[in-house]
Amino acid sequence: MGFVRKLLGHKDEKADAAAASNDTPLVEAGEARPPARARHVRVGTASDVGLVRNHNEDVLLTFTSEQHADGALDVFGVFILADGMGGHQAGEVASSLAARTVGREVIEQVYLPYLVHGRPDPSQTPLAEALVQAVDEASKMVYNNVPGGGTTLTCMVLVNDRAVFAHVGDSRAYLYHGNALRQITKDHSYVDKLVELGQLTAEEAAAHPQKNVLYRAVGQEGPLEVDTHLEVLPAGSRLLLCCDGLWSMIDDKQISRILGSAATPQAACEQLVTAANAAGGRDNITAIVVEMDG
Repeated sequence: MGFVRKLLGHKDEKADAAAASNDTPLVEAGEARPPARARHVRVGTASDVGLVRNHNEDVLLTFTSEQHADGALDVFGVFILADGMGGHQAGEVASSLAARTVGREVIEQVYLPYLVHGRPDPSQTPLAEALVQAVDEASKMVYNNVPGGGTTLTCMVLVNDRAVFAHVGDSRAYLYHGNALRQITKDHSYVDKLVELGQLTAEEAAAHPQKNVLYRAVGQEGPLEVDTHLEVLPAGSRLLLCCDGLWSMIDDKQISRILGSAATPQAACEQLVTAANAAGGRDNITAIVVEMDG
């Protein structure tokens, strides 16, 4: 059982099946690691105020670590996107505080112990649980320090080819692979819930006056429910984190076309922002694209 499974802290049959066909073996902590091709990721980022707003309430934060050596540590990455709300200044303060809090918690509780010891610590908190704790801490920080502020928060921690997500709000994560685009996260919006209950069609939801109202956000009072998800990222795939200022302006077909044709992750981010602005740019636009080697 490798580092990721140790961190996950529970059996995931889907992930295990995918791991069985992966070219990077998983080994017990302390066992000699068989020779394997080092994983590599490329990352692109872009954030733009858009054409209507006068300030940017979006925040992105990324951190990646790679070691190339015999017995090297797995590729490690933290990718965070937050879309603030709450009026002038409160939104950007809330999103920045939330992103920095999650980043700090993940680095301190997950990455640094692994970097120091070079193997999983049996007492280490499972990764999904650590992410939930980090988002919960971010929510408390926003609630206590930014009155009236709140933010979405979509986070991904990558270890080798395993991605663990924690998500609150209506920013999104998509996976593009094999010419197909799939939304990984679920929107925590009022209209999305009505669509789920069969009370609205997707077309009606898109034009609904309350389409931007969230029923779950970081910074809310009381306990916060955080969605978590594990995804095995295939070689050659691209992972997109984006705010609603992007996905509400261009459809999945256009997102898919750009992710499939852009020469690099950075070019993909820039083209996505350009397309959202060309469609009206009614909100801030932010994108993170992570590409697996292969």
